[in-house]
Amino acid sequence: MAGRLWSVAGGAALLCLLAAHGCTATTKHHKPPKPHKPIPSPSPSPSPGNASSSSSNSSSTVPPPPASIPGNGSSTSGGWLNARATWYGAPNGAGPDDNGGACGFKNVNLPPFSAMTSCGNEPLFKDGKGCGSCYQIRCVGHPACSGAPETVIITDMNYYPVSLYHFDLSGTAFGAMAKDNRNDELRHAGIIDIQFRRVACQYPGLTVTFHVEEGSNPVYLAILVEYENGDGDVVQVELMESIRAADGAATPTGVWTAMRESWGSIWRLDTNHPLQGPFSLRITNESGKTLVADQVIPADWQPNTVYSSLVQFDS
Repeated sequence: MAGRLWSVAGGAALLCLLAAHGCTATTKHHKPPKPHKPIPSPSPSPSPGNASSSSSNSSSTVPPPPASIPGNGSSTSGGWLNARATWYGAPNGAGPDDNGGACGFKNVNLPPFSAMTSCGNEPLFKDGKGCGSCYQIRCVGHPACSGAPETVIITDMNYYPVSLYHFDLSGTAFGAMAKDNRNDELRHAGIIDIQFRRVACQYPGLTVTFHVEEGSNPVYLAILVEYENGDGDVVQVELMESIRAADGAATPTGVWTAMRESWGSIWRLDTNHPLQGPFSLRITNESGKTLVADQVIPADWQPNTVYSSLVQFDS
């Protein structure tokens, strides 16, 4: 993905001072390459049960970041942690030139993301398992800061952190932290101190959605998972095939096969036999809650197609 130069010379100079730690005046965000051919996967591992919704942690919808990210004494009152923020891309854009990112999400400039997006360094990105996580951010240390919290979604990876927790925000999200009519002034500050905390994602009116990725075929299936309320992220995806009778009727096999994380929020399954739909999908979020989308992908599925489920996590 295209890099970007810091908005002001002061910010660039500061980043150059960090060159010894791998930082430069240009921040680049790289999307992992898409696989070009199937790769053999481990033998399918059946998982018991097929309830449509269960929970191993019913007392909390979203585990707060301080509990899941190693602390460094930077916590603040009210569950807020200290971080630093930068921005990239167009001043009023969504960050990446292609409106995508290392999570695989598409059209993040449009609702429901609405360009309120961010790259996260590894404690936030979590090697892709942090994709889709929602955070409130606020800045209070610059005269242009409003101090009001804004919610952003992790959609990309930042490989050049300037602090333990580093949000490299879209221009839109960075400017949203400013007082009225002072967005550009704040963006010209370069690197700023912010506070953040994990919050539940909310996608009113939307259900969990599955995008069958381009290149999928009968022996290789790659699926992007989007729009999960609550945690917002996915740590496991499982697929159930169907058995087709002579009369054409399809019956679920009852066997769940674990998919592998391909990159970002894209999960894949490579098989030694043609996959037979309709497919049911079971997803597990960071809190351990599971959700089943029964036969959400039809037998005549097509690559580069979106299939919406009828289910959603509690927000």
